[in-house]
Amino acid sequence: MEAPPDNDVLWARSLHFTHPDGSPALGGVSLGVHEGEILAVTGPRGSGKTALLHCLSGLAPVQRGEVWFNSVPVHTMGPAARERLRRDRFGWIDPVPALVPELNVWENAALPLMLRGTSRRRAKAAALEWLDRLDVGERARCRPHELTQAERQRVCITRALAPAPSVLFADEPTAPLHRADRAHVLRTLTTAARSHGFTVVLATHEAETAALADRTVSLLDGRRVKTLHLPPAAETEGRAACSLSA
Repeated sequence: MEAPPDNDVLWARSLHFTHPDGSPALGGVSLGVHEGEILAVTGPRGSGKTALLHCLSGLAPVQRGEVWFNSVPVHTMGPAARERLRRDRFGWIDPVPALVPELNVWENAALPLMLRGTSRRRAKAAALEWLDRLDVGERARCRPHELTQAERQRVCITRALAPAPSVLFADEPTAPLHRADRAHVLRTLTTAARSHGFTVVLATHEAETAALADRTVSLLDGRRVKTLHLPPAAETEGRAACSLSA
């Protein structure tokens, strides 16, 4: 078993994963993620993006292959060790904002910190600081049902960022949002990540979202593919016209 390169905070080799119903999700994916990098994992729905994030984050056990985090083999960990890793080192943003309805906004945002054992006062201070940065500080005492969809998603991003994770996993974080809200949430997320040096692994099927990343990895049917850059349509049509006139 060979350890990953020193400059990769996350490293995967020949990952295979199959859904419970027997359908394949990953077919031998390998990649490395550098510290402080924003990496976009792109591809159409069903290409294996979510399965890859689940394996990299320890949310799902690796069936075949290897996953390393800071030279520690995640693929050999049991369920309890993977849960501690996710709690202490990783942040996660789902496609649809899920908040605890009984808690107000700042309590939802501070929850991961308090689960780590941080005092309520310090957890609240960190949560309020990030809520302000994400333009929802004035909603700190509201309940989730009082928020708009975009506000709830910003609270979820706050909840992921407040504990200062080593790696933030974002699975289609703006999928349910309108275009204007989507652009604002993405700018907020990427700006926060860059200013604080978070490593981000972002799954998306949208080219506009992927363009904000430092690097892109494309999946198709559970395998990595190289992106083919075609010339602009006008240029292609011009070449065709020249060929016909010749």
